[in-house]
Amino acid sequence: MANLTVKKQTLKPFTLDSKPIIEKYLSKLDVDLSDYTFAANFIWLANSSGFYAVINKCFCLFVMTGGELTMLLPPLGKKKYVTDAMIRCFEIMNANNSSPYYARIDYVQESMVEEFVHSTDEAESMFVMLEHYIVEKKLVDYIYSVDSLIELRGNSYHTKRTEINKFTKSYPDHIIEPLDSIKHKDEIMHLFNKWVSDRVKYMPKEEAEVFLEGIHQERHAVKQMLKNYEALSLVGLVIYINDELKGFTVGERINDDTATVIIEKTDFEVLGCAQFIFREFSKMLKDHYDVKYINVGDDMGFENLRKVKMSYRPFKLVPKYTIYQK
Repeated sequence: MANLTVKKQTLKPFTLDSKPIIEKYLSKLDVDLSDYTFAANFIWLANSSGFYAVINKCFCLFVMTGGELTMLLPPLGKKKYVTDAMIRCFEIMNANNSSPYYARIDYVQESMVEEFVHSTDEAESMFVMLEHYIVEKKLVDYIYSVDSLIELRGNSYHTKRTEINKFTKSYPDHIIEPLDSIKHKDEIMHLFNKWVSDRVKYMPKEEAEVFLEGIHQERHAVKQMLKNYEALSLVGLVIYINDELKGFTVGERINDDTATVIIEKTDFEVLGCAQFIFREFSKMLKDHYDVKYINVGDDMGFENLRKVKMSYRPFKLVPKYTIYQK
């Protein structure tokens, strides 16, 4: 993919070679949102065109969809540079896009929104800023105590313990092993396709239509994850029952305290499998990264996914914002 030049600003392709560059900027931030890692963006851009530039000493990540530029993250850099970088990024998006309506910055952490709005001590400038932009709260990330997910103590986790006990009694010969992207590739894609088919089968029609719109992108993301698993420094687990792969999960570290689950899929017909592999992967993430918390991302607006994630009693919910122009 070639460079893109907009308003005299060169945007470079967001490839594996970009990993050490964005990670240098991410390492200086205090964030625990699941979107703030290289892998989380790289695999989900598998079906899109990602570009980046360092603007005003900030790393700026753009995505081109249908000819329109948006940003997947706010400019990543020191606070004193972010606001000017953000304004410049809107200028670049406006110059490329068919309408200012399409320009936006997604997945902005709350502290960065505050920095953007209160970027100056002069109240007048703050009102000028608010006059031109809309800040909208979108989804939330669900973050849990890793020990709570492993121990599942108390009445609030009674159902989870019961489901796991049923699973281990029903499938005493199950086997868990670390994910091998070469060995397990075909079986993972087979399970993914079965998972899609099963989800649609039991989903309300109106919800299924929205679900299928996003599943094409998720299938590409899983392929991208498997293709670049080692280079992305991911960790994962698979579970076998009677020599058939029935679940897989993949994650990584966000910061010193928090790891994230990027993707998890299990066979719906194996009751308790999802609860079991989630607990086992929580153990793996704690052992591998020595983290206190696990972020499982947002619920993508699906009510059933919200209920499942709330049932694990989140330690906290971290909101994500989108910034638009008026």
